[in-house]
Amino acid sequence: MAASDKYNMILDALQGLLEANEMKNISVSDIAKAAGIGKGSIYYYFSSKDEMLEALVTRNYEKPIETAKNLAQQTDISPFTRMAMIFQACRNSSSALLNNKTASSGNSVQEEAYVHHKYMSHLVCEMKPVLTEIINQGIDNGEITFDSPSALAEIVLIILTVKLDNTISPGTHEEIEQTLRGLVSLLEKGTGNPQGSLNFLTAL
Repeated sequence: MAASDKYNMILDALQGLLEANEMKNISVSDIAKAAGIGKGSIYYYFSSKDEMLEALVTRNYEKPIETAKNLAQQTDISPFTRMAMIFQACRNSSSALLNNKTASSGNSVQEEAYVHHKYMSHLVCEMKPVLTEIINQGIDNGEITFDSPSALAEIVLIILTVKLDNTISPGTHEEIEQTLRGLVSLLEKGTGNPQGSLNFLTAL
């Protein structure tokens, strides 16, 4: 069996176990049993359960992050359109771990928040330099006016990940839409875009 096969079997096992168990209640032996491999094999790939969770998060967002990096090079598309495409790719590629019905899984609110925090932290860290590059391109070609592109990228990512994930600061559909409209209004005013020109971002 190829090393990559075992690696993915371990992550598949962890993801499956997380659908019905809290991370603190899952042992390395449980993961090994679910993966159908020896316990010692797991330590060849991972030094801890937390490292396994980090790897699972990275794997589940591999495709949208690759999409984002490719979009950063497509300068013929407007920067805000590329941002919208990136956010949609992230939403569409949300892992089964985030999409499963946690309400019936028995996981505590704290556990769900911990797992979701891992996902959001990874997404913000990986996407920030990509969005910063896209914003800089918009500044260079006159489509965006802003003094701190890195800060703008971080602000947008934090608001979108928190509100679209809807676990850290839960809200109704209407409340989420209101927050997104507020973000769009701030973006338009802060980047010199006409009022209403970025309304398509609320379609996320």
